[in-house]
Parts: sequence; structure tokens; C-alpha cells
Amino acid sequence: MRFFSFVCSFLCLLLLVLSGCNNEAPPAATVQMAPDFTLQALSGESVSLAQYRGKIVFLNFWATWCPPCRAELPAMQRLNEVFAGRDFVMLAVNVEEDAAEVLPQFLKEYPHSYRILLDVEAKVQELYGVDKLPETFIIDKQGKVVERILGARDWSSTAMLQRFNTLVAAP
Repeated sequence: MRFFSFVCSFLCLLLLVLSGCNNEAPPAATVQMAPDFTLQALSGESVSLAQYRGKIVFLNFWATWCPPCRAELPAMQRLNEVFAGRDFVMLAVNVEEDAAEVLPQFLKEYPHSYRILLDVEAKVQELYGVDKLPETFIIDKQGKVVERILGARDWSSTAMLQRFNTLVAAP
């Protein structure tokens, strides 16, 4: 009886091990097109994602009340300055309902040269599935999301500058 129990246990273990071994390659990662949107910029004009096709788009979702968001703003500014005049655009989507009131004073402390867009109804935030801040999407020249990054980063680090340089230089 012990031998029978041992053989059954061994066969079950063997089946478990073999069922976990799969020689097939995992399915290729799907590259998602970035959903298009139109938002009002802080400066008043309407801005759509589609108007930047052919450029690398740095799409960042943030709020003034978010400490990590505030922490990464200076590095975002430096990154934007480094790639100014190249195939690169930075769009910072503020998700606060009262953005038009709070941003002017807030931005006096955080000088910037990139576009700030207002998503007061959270439509674009919902479209992109953003539920934590900050969150950044890197969109290639063909309009595909190549990276989704949750949390603050040092966007002006050497590694990040090299990464964006490669993206911008690509056809």
C-alpha cells in the first residue's frame, strides 16, 4: 500500500512539474495606440494629442496637492529644456477640478516651459486608466504607448536623457 501511495504521489508531482513547463514563447506584448483627446491648455487654447503625431510625447498626469508630483516638476522642466526644438513635446495634464484657480499661483514657484492641460472632468484621466499620481506615458512618433511609468522619476538623469535621446533620434 505504501508503494502505491508513493507511486501516485510521484506521478502527481511529475504531472505538476511537467504542466508548468511550456516550451511555447509567451505571447508578444501588444503595443497600444495612445487614445486621442482634446483638452484646454492653461493658456486657453485647445490641444489634442493627434496634433503631435511625429513627435515623442511625454504625457504626465499630476496635481498640485501631490508631493511626488511636485518633486518631479524641476526634472521635467530640465528634460523639456534639453529636448526643446527636437521631435519631443511634454504635456502635463493637471487633474484637479479647481485647476484654473490654483495653478497660476502654484506655477509661480515652479517655472515651466511645457504645456499644462486641464482635465477638470477627469475624462482623459479615465481614458488612460490613471488612478495614482504622478503617472507618465511615453508615446512614440507613431502614436503608440511605449512606456507607462507610475510614480515620480528623475527625468533629467543621465539614463533618462539617453533613453529619450534614443526615442527622439528614431525615425
